[in-house]
Amino acid sequence: MDSKNSTLCERTETNPTILLQKSIILLLSRWYALQMAIENQWAGSDSLQKSQQLAADLFSLFSKSKALVPIEELENLLYECMLLTFNTEIEDGSIEQVAEQLFVIHEEYLLRQSS
Repeated sequence: MDSKNSTLCERTETNPTILLQKSIILLLSRWYALQMAIENQWAGSDSLQKSQQLAADLFSLFSKSKALVPIEELENLLYECMLLTFNTEIEDGSIEQVAEQLFVIHEEYLLRQSS
């Protein structure tokens, strides 16, 4: 890799906004319930696009918020998305786990923004 590409990668990795976006996408890509909903097209043939919209909505919420979004609000957002968009109720505790991880991602973003 040449020095120009190396510098770009270093800037990308330290940019709080890009890190926020990548972290949200990575977390959602590892959420088994959401991946099952996409794979089985529980939200229709555009299930993948709807999951991408969830990531975009979370990114927008976090990037515009100067204060931490409460875990309960994140849980409600995820629950409503899975129920209303993907037509499924998730009862395996993963919504709470994902909400907690999103909370940490947002907290780290806010700390990076203030540095």
